[in-house]
Amino acid sequence: MALYDSIARLYDSWSRSVTEDIEFYVEEALASGGPVVELAVGTGRVAVPIAEAGIGVIGIDLSQGMLEVAREYAREQAVEDLVDLRVGDICAPPVTERVPLAICPFRSLLHLPDNAAKLSALHAVYGLLEEDGRFVFDVFTPSREDVEATDGLWLEREPGILERADWDEPGRTLTLSVRRGEERATMALHWCTAPEWLELIGTAGFQLEHFWGWFDRRPYAQAEDMIFSCRRLG
Repeated sequence: MALYDSIARLYDSWSRSVTEDIEFYVEEALASGGPVVELAVGTGRVAVPIAEAGIGVIGIDLSQGMLEVAREYAREQAVEDLVDLRVGDICAPPVTERVPLAICPFRSLLHLPDNAAKLSALHAVYGLLEEDGRFVFDVFTPSREDVEATDGLWLEREPGILERADWDEPGRTLTLSVRRGEERATMALHWCTAPEWLELIGTAGFQLEHFWGWFDRRPYAQAEDMIFSCRRLG
């Protein structure tokens, strides 16, 4: 069973308030002309709005349960012909096509346990992009205020859905637990610093195009959120 299978039917309710990135990624998809590869596509929270804008999406995820929810969502919105969902690992995505844009929303690269794994994913993305293609993704580093306000506490994220954050700052790992009745999962997110991300991006062969601090495209200024747009050259 993949990590998210146990909460596939809970996920959309859990992440209901996360909407700030959707318009951003739709705009990036439209600018690329498509098709777009989305790594860790999940339940189609971003992929289906991209398809509704007329852009094809190849969505990759390890969780069959999450992909089934995404298929239902695409059918409900009558865009199933534009959403190609495939089971696979973000470090070895099952994509033979070459595309102008790949995306990885909602901090999903942080599931990778260390910088070597993150670099592996970046190399994999580089290989599926067209010449001059782009990879756009978002990640975060926690603020002291966020850690102090949430560490070790069960908080009601959405009605009936509890979430707990256990922070290991020396190890730079967030252990995140979520539950609703018998539906529950625990996952680890491993963050790194902005300079480390910039080094990884360069090592993978990308040229940094933009480094934003939020989805309104404001420049990064030592905030929690980091959004990178990287271009493949050659």
